[in-house]
Amino acid sequence: MTEKLFIYQRTPSFLGVPIAKTKEDIQGFDAAILGMPWEGSVTWGQFTGTDLGTRMIRNASARYSGFLPEMGIDIFESLRICDYSDVDIVPGETEETFRRFRRRVKDIYEAGAFPVVIGGDHGITFPAVQAMSELTAGKVGIVHFDAHYDNKPEFEGDPFARCCPLRRMAEIPNVKTTSIVHVGIRGPRNSKSQAEYAQSIGATTFTMMDVYRRGIENIVEEAYRIASAGTERIYVTVCSDALDVAYNPGGPPDPNGLTSWQLSLALYQLAFSGIHGFDIVEIYPPADPNNVASHVGAWLIQYVLAGLARRKKG
Repeated sequence: MTEKLFIYQRTPSFLGVPIAKTKEDIQGFDAAILGMPWEGSVTWGQFTGTDLGTRMIRNASARYSGFLPEMGIDIFESLRICDYSDVDIVPGETEETFRRFRRRVKDIYEAGAFPVVIGGDHGITFPAVQAMSELTAGKVGIVHFDAHYDNKPEFEGDPFARCCPLRRMAEIPNVKTTSIVHVGIRGPRNSKSQAEYAQSIGATTFTMMDVYRRGIENIVEEAYRIASAGTERIYVTVCSDALDVAYNPGGPPDPNGLTSWQLSLALYQLAFSGIHGFDIVEIYPPADPNNVASHVGAWLIQYVLAGLARRKKG
């Protein structure tokens, strides 16, 4: 295990944790941070830059301690965490890059640790769930926080674009489609056909209207019940635009979304209940000169880790 502070250039490890260079280095750790600086097809104008998210979220994390007084949890009192650096991507080569990413995610699982993945665009969730499913004999459930269904069949010939991962995951044989749960869906950037597809495979949708009427804690409790019914593992994925644009200046400008507190609480609650993998994707640092969204991303990861810490602590 190397104790270098910086992963590359002046990019620190997340929260200053030790850096793992090999799968063997991860042994004995409870969780491992993994960066996936991938950006595939651009699906909306020139709205790009998600590949910079891994660097900027790590940079933001240098400000924080891992202690959350409102939860009464110091992450590091219960969890050993390492940073497995970034996947070496091959620009323009989706399948090779995803193959490398799957291998790194499997390294984390095979070492007995929990993967925390920093994206990158939302297309990366598909290979992450593939890696989980290939190491799982039973079924897999998904909890998906997003403004959009992200279940299109393809985008201009690209089946792995950021608007398609939930369709690809539903096609994985041991993903239980009736244990796919969408939370926070809202707004006119969805299409009726996407809602109909989700319904056709038995996925559950909690729109923002449901959240406002029923409360985030009740929604998350039911989402967990659905995702865990008949499944062995649960993967949680967060697109930054699940948040209202007021809390997410480094993401798509989608209003009427979750507050940062609602999403933090939801992730803490899910991690404490028992999940097996997590990613945060679709943060666009070039659109956010003050890096507010990168700091929000660093906070959200810490609430996941706090939930894991509380669960381990009992």
